[in-house]
Amino acid sequence: MTADRHGYRMSHTGADALVHYEQALDHLLFFRPDVAGSARAALDAAPRSVMAQVLAAYLGVLGTEEKDAAAARDAFLRFRAGLDEEGLTSRERMHLAAAEAWLGGEIHRAGRLLGDLTVAHPRDVLALFAGHQHDFLTGDAQRLRDRVGGALGAWEPDDPHRGPLLGMYAFGLEESGHYERAEEVGREALDRHPHDVWAIHGVVHTYEMRGRFTDGLRFLDARTDDWSDGTLLTVHNWWHYGLYAMELGDSARVLEIYDAALHHEESAGVAMQLLDAAAMLWRLYLTGADQGTRWARLADAWERRDDGAHYAFNDAHAVMAYVGAGRIALAERLVADRERWLAGAAPAVSNRAMTADIGLPVCRALIAYGRQEYGRAADLLLPVRHRLHEFGGSHAQRDAVQRTLVEAALRAERTDLARTLLSERIQLRPVCPYNWSAQARLEEQLGDPERAAAAREKAAAQAAL
Repeated sequence: MTADRHGYRMSHTGADALVHYEQALDHLLFFRPDVAGSARAALDAAPRSVMAQVLAAYLGVLGTEEKDAAAARDAFLRFRAGLDEEGLTSRERMHLAAAEAWLGGEIHRAGRLLGDLTVAHPRDVLALFAGHQHDFLTGDAQRLRDRVGGALGAWEPDDPHRGPLLGMYAFGLEESGHYERAEEVGREALDRHPHDVWAIHGVVHTYEMRGRFTDGLRFLDARTDDWSDGTLLTVHNWWHYGLYAMELGDSARVLEIYDAALHHEESAGVAMQLLDAAAMLWRLYLTGADQGTRWARLADAWERRDDGAHYAFNDAHAVMAYVGAGRIALAERLVADRERWLAGAAPAVSNRAMTADIGLPVCRALIAYGRQEYGRAADLLLPVRHRLHEFGGSHAQRDAVQRTLVEAALRAERTDLARTLLSERIQLRPVCPYNWSAQARLEEQLGDPERAAAAREKAAAQAAL
């Protein structure tokens, strides 16, 4: 029996497999595409390696790809059926239980098991990474922060894996509202590893939430070679760049980024990339911009996937694409399919509640908005607006839905609701050109041209910062 670099024993894993496994972990922590090849090499060298099998299982679910998860589940269950667990370590058995739960759709149970594992084994970097991604995919900001924060005390300052853990912690801090501390920790991670794209991503989120859009562009521009190509997070970080450009009113740059990085003929068609593309175009859709050709290509890409019920957050973005392309029937077909699936879904399957409680109301609201039924869209979103985190994503990602509610209220001329929503947004994010431009439209509806002009002036001044 061998041991990894942190001293954890690894059953049925020889020296060659261990080298590939450790390489795979390094690739995973830094979001390198090479992770798949190294994980496969570890399995080829030691097919009975518990940790290599567990790693493959986690890789099958972390991308929220239904077909990948199904293939990983089949392979894992075949391995598990022939496994004699006598002699395995308690850590390995906990990983097996967490992986099996996740592959079976019990995502929240998997997160709890990974949490128990981290308490017992705080230097298990795979458990921390998988748990961190779990917390992101389930929108659990406090666990996103505390899962890693609770383990960091067990790590030596010079451990080479401490850097990417700090990058994870920075994102958890940001999602929990600790923006200055998040930037500080994220920069510390980048001092150790300038190419840590997850740490870059964490710092980028802090600028987004504080309205420091120009600073965000400068930050990304200064590190272009570290994040802009060849990583599993490249498209997403370009999405953040596009958000900054959008807030600053540079629509031409937004579309340039969209066409070059977010969605084009050579795009991989994976869910997380299509999600970013849909989220960007939807923000433009809310402004009234016509992106018909882009919407059509994106809707085609979503339709080719032919996804079943797997992850409600993805469903909402598929519906954005269908609505944006004017394919309301496709959006309604997706909703009907999910309604049928709910009738037979096991209660323990996490996506059941994520779909029933949040996903379907959001999808129905997006369809209503596309039909110009703005009052209905607002009515559907109001009950879930404070619970949107329950179907995953970050604050920045979910803001596309929050803005849909604002726009629905404005277009339905429900001025009391729009006033309340915009007051909430402005008090929380006083530096945000979108908030002030929306406020200007509200003041026009209320018949106050002076206040409207003042709001427009503030929006223009912030966009020029």
